[in-house]
Parts: sequence; structure tokens; C-alpha cells
Amino acid sequence: MKLATLRTTDGTRAVRLDGEVLVDLGAPDLGALLAQEDWAAKAAAVTAANATTYPVEGADFAPVVPNPSKIVCVGLNYRNHIQEMGRDLPEHPTLFAKFADSLIGANDDIVRPAETEKFDWEVELALVVGAPVRRATGAEAEQAIAGFTVLNDITCRDWQFRTREWLQGKTWDSTTPVGPYLVTPDELPGGVRPSLDVKLIVDGEVMQSDSTGDLLFDPVALVEYVSTMIRLNPGDIIATGTPGGVGHARKPERYLVGGETVVTQIEGIGRLENTVAKEAAA
Repeated sequence: MKLATLRTTDGTRAVRLDGEVLVDLGAPDLGALLAQEDWAAKAAAVTAANATTYPVEGADFAPVVPNPSKIVCVGLNYRNHIQEMGRDLPEHPTLFAKFADSLIGANDDIVRPAETEKFDWEVELALVVGAPVRRATGAEAEQAIAGFTVLNDITCRDWQFRTREWLQGKTWDSTTPVGPYLVTPDELPGGVRPSLDVKLIVDGEVMQSDSTGDLLFDPVALVEYVSTMIRLNPGDIIATGTPGGVGHARKPERYLVGGETVVTQIEGIGRLENTVAKEAAA
């Protein structure tokens, strides 16, 4: 299934893609749907004949989960990106967090803060949690993955590297597009450990191109690791890291200045298409 959160004139709705229409699943957003027991069976049982539908064309997608209880991000998780940043392969995942206010929809403007001069891109496969888990291992960790989505971990590099902690460069307001769909593992090659082509394009120029098969720590391992420390709730997001090709590692460095169109896409899941809009200083 391909699931999403759609903005409508009456607020947001959880929907399922069914051909050329989006079928209303009876929940206000995807996070609320995932919090229900047997959410997958309930979502599959709804048909276009017995529910409200909306056209796919012109759909206004909200962040796939608008208000996750947590967004955990992984740095340095593609071998080639680790090498381009001049670092050794880590023994454990490098983690940081984002807040829900940083999230935007699949076609919303990325707001470039006036306070940064080094605004960078990062295509990422993100997993969405579908069941509450703590200290999950093996099959429990696998079953906790509701599906996968596309995320662009836009980063203010000058703020990121002010200190050894990265959060201050990673969670700026209205900078992180995520969506448009959550795709369940049964629809993807490799299931909960998918092997998918990822790509990021700026104004028609390919900047990043790789496969999630290059991940050092796979999605199941990340659920196991993160849930050891803190419970994961339905709708929580784990962004699995970015491959090589970020602007900061280029010679010369390249950054988003405003006005660019950024396309972030993952095979079998979907694409984000966002314009970078400058934000006036307060």
C-alpha cells in the first residue's frame, strides 16, 4: 500500500493511493491511523466505493506524518558519504534529532533561513514506525516498520559545525520535506531492508545518486538500536542517512541560495519537489 496525509478544505486526512484517486481511510492523518490496532488491515479494507475519494492530480500532501512524537536521524551511514567527509567507518550509528516543526509537505517551499550561508541538501530513505516497541530485536524490530518514505535532510552546515553536536544545523523551521507516501515493505524489493535507488537533483543537475544497499546500518538494525534507548511510537520517523554528493563535500562547495528547484526521489516510493524560498530575517 501507498499511504499519505492529504490536506483538504476540511483539514488533513489519512489516505491510500488507489489508481488515480486517494481513498479516505477515516483518520485525520497517517499518525492517527498508525496508532490504531490492525491499522494495515483496516487501511486495506477501505474501498473507493465505500469512502470519500480525492484526485491524485493536484493533491496537496502534508508531511507524511505531521506530528511524530520523535524524528531520529542517522549521520554517516553510507560508506561513500563517510569517505567523502574524511571519516572512519563508525562502530555505532551517529544519531541526532529533528522536531516536528521542521517538517513540510512533498511540494511545499523549503524555507532558507536568513541566518545561514551554507544551506545544503541530503536525500534520505526514512522508515516510519507502525507499532510501539522498546528494546526490539529480530522479528519484533522488523514488524515495527510500517513502511518507508522520502526525506530531504536540509542542513545549515555553518550552524551544524559550530560545535560537535549537530542538532543546531539540522532542525530549522519548515526546512525538511517528507513524503509524499509511506510505502509498506511488501511492495519494495528487500522488504524491511530495501535496496532502492536514491537520487537528488538541483535545477536539473544530479547531485546525489546511490542505492540504499550501501547503508552501513540497515533499517532493522536502526530500530533495534534506537529502541534500546527509548520507546518508539507509531508514526515515529527514523531517517537512515544520506549518500555522497552533498554540497558541503564538493570542490568547490555548493549550497542552496534561494530559487532552486530540488527534486528528491527514491525508486518505488516517490518524489519530493520543492522550491527553495528565502526567509526574511525577523
